[in-house]
Amino acid sequence: MSEARFDVVGIGSAIVDILAHTEDSFLSNHEAPKGTMLWVEEDQSDALYKEIGPAIEASGGSAANTMAGIASFGGKPAFIGKTKQDQLGAIFAHDIRAVGVHYETEPLQEGLASARCIILVTPDAQRTMFTYLGASGSLSASDMDPDLIAASKVLYIEGYQWDLPETKTAIIEACKVVGRAGGKVALTLSDPFVVERHRNDLFDLVNEYVDILFANEQEITTLFRSNTFDGAVEAIDGRVEIAALTRGEDGAVTVTKDKLIQTPAAPVKKVVDTTGAGDLYAAGFLFGHTRGDDLKTCANLGALAAAEVISHMGARPELSLKDLAQKNGF
Repeated sequence: MSEARFDVVGIGSAIVDILAHTEDSFLSNHEAPKGTMLWVEEDQSDALYKEIGPAIEASGGSAANTMAGIASFGGKPAFIGKTKQDQLGAIFAHDIRAVGVHYETEPLQEGLASARCIILVTPDAQRTMFTYLGASGSLSASDMDPDLIAASKVLYIEGYQWDLPETKTAIIEACKVVGRAGGKVALTLSDPFVVERHRNDLFDLVNEYVDILFANEQEITTLFRSNTFDGAVEAIDGRVEIAALTRGEDGAVTVTKDKLIQTPAAPVKKVVDTTGAGDLYAAGFLFGHTRGDDLKTCANLGALAAAEVISHMGARPELSLKDLAQKNGF
């Protein structure tokens, strides 16, 4: 492809996160499976917000977090995601631009409010998310800037978007655009429940368009309905150019047609909040990949970024990942 303006363009939900600590009993009372993401309506989100304790508000959204991480490494990311022209929408737009991400998606002028996600963190640092999608769910073909997509080395998609039929159709067209321009398509499966709901469609996407697949252990075993991680690794081998599979404290495995690379998790003094771990792993991996690093370095950069983000509340880095990478010899 010709010289790209951007390393990665991400397509995803433009969300403001509301993070709070809670107990396991609170999740049980709300019949919420720990560590997953649940869709809620605006009134449900309002009611839940009244029940939780003190909270921290921070811009989020899976693909948006990944783009913020790439920017922190010193890369050139862009993001496509929908807000409304309201207070939360203004916060999201300000925050993502302030960290160095190119963001020009036009907000809605009326209708649904900007999205928000209540993230409850239990004492074991696991996060359970209640997402009101709002305006973010209205992302359509008219928001997919073909020039922006064609000017990027990698198109990065979050699996959550497969819950939105109109957005899904628009993303498939975006895959064709980046492919014609000589770029690559990366997909994160996002959540095992998303995979279960849309398994066949995600299979089709992986087989036809995806070059780089990101998934955690539960997501990849769900995709292949495998009883073991090793079985899922065997199943994904050869389907995509690169599969970057994370296993929490057990590190990560990178799978290509001719090799399998084991990468240990980066050390963390204390795990505070696992929100954004997968998003930031993808950020480090894609940053390394787009600057031409070998796969081992890509995985180590991912592990480093994930370790930073789980050491504090919130899904975006608090330290400069560029400085952190240099300090660690990357």
